[in-house]
Amino acid sequence: MILHLLIDYDTLRLIWWGLLGVLLIAFAVMDGFDLGVGMLLPFAGRTDLERRVVINSIGPVWEGNQVWLIVAGGCIFAAWPQLYAVSFSGFYLAMYAILVALILRPVAFKFRSKREGAGWRNAWDGVLCIGGFVVALIFGVAMGNVLQGVPFRLTPELRIFYDGSFFGLLNPFALLCGLVSVAMLLMHGSAWLQLKTLGPVAERARCYGSWAALATVLLYALAGWLLWAYIDGYRVTSAIQPTGPSNPLLKTVELHAGAWFANYVAHPWWWAVPALGLTGAALAGLCLQLRRELLTLLCSALSLAGIVGSVGVSMFPFILPSSMDPHASLTVWDSSSSHLTLFIMLVCLSIFLPIIVAYTSWVYHVLWGKVDANAISEHRGHAY
Repeated sequence: MILHLLIDYDTLRLIWWGLLGVLLIAFAVMDGFDLGVGMLLPFAGRTDLERRVVINSIGPVWEGNQVWLIVAGGCIFAAWPQLYAVSFSGFYLAMYAILVALILRPVAFKFRSKREGAGWRNAWDGVLCIGGFVVALIFGVAMGNVLQGVPFRLTPELRIFYDGSFFGLLNPFALLCGLVSVAMLLMHGSAWLQLKTLGPVAERARCYGSWAALATVLLYALAGWLLWAYIDGYRVTSAIQPTGPSNPLLKTVELHAGAWFANYVAHPWWWAVPALGLTGAALAGLCLQLRRELLTLLCSALSLAGIVGSVGVSMFPFILPSSMDPHASLTVWDSSSSHLTLFIMLVCLSIFLPIIVAYTSWVYHVLWGKVDANAISEHRGHAY
């Protein structure tokens, strides 16, 4: 018996849809707080020592956190090649801006303390702040465009043509989704900062985090209402073939008002996902006021999981709808890699994902505790 036949093709497709969501949520939760801390840097830290405390709160972990973005990108490439081709070519300039921001952030970490001048250090602080903002905003804008449909089409030979532009991505709803992303990562960064610091820095983090949590609740609720009231969703009108070939053109699709909420009608318990996004943010804001440090971070992480996860469960089975030609929209059932490829990738991920989780957990365990401002000022250890 061929091993990959032990798991049905449709089951593998569903597993990889779930894994894609898990990896994107892991990236948002793990890398999200250091992006949020970067955005807060000029505001939570007023003196050079306070800013060094802020930077060193994420100094030991920010590099490792980005592994989730790499793993997610690699899995999209291997498991959902058409999604990779459309998104990375259609969002080329947006992806380029993200890469520039992600490349400049480590340069800022390494170079900031190489010189004593205030102008030098303030410039790199600005790079960390702007870099975190750009990444958060563009990822949110991308999600907003995915919910509206992306302007691509497929030829009968499955060649991909993207007919949009960079500035076309910056439409009002997408920018609102970008603001949701910025607000939730500011909340998450504040939750981390109040956990890892003491004194004025922690107090400022609680203040900014409370406002960010409120903004997250309001902006996310507004985005949900606009999605329901004004933005048409997509639905498949032909017979669905879960084990069919990976050819998106074999189905028919139509736009329909409220289609993105059909899954919640069919499966009412799915409402728990967006509810988690709202209640998690509200509880994070409350816990910040109550000074429940670890619980704040947990609630913030759950909020991020709910917000990111709600995009996936709202759109299922779509993973990238087309506004140019709805029939070319990519779904879970017609845009994956082959049965054998999905199985091999699942085996590989089953081996390496626990390793990633294990060493990440060990790093956080070893480096747990507050950042010591005295140790930084006395140049002990390897602080930034």
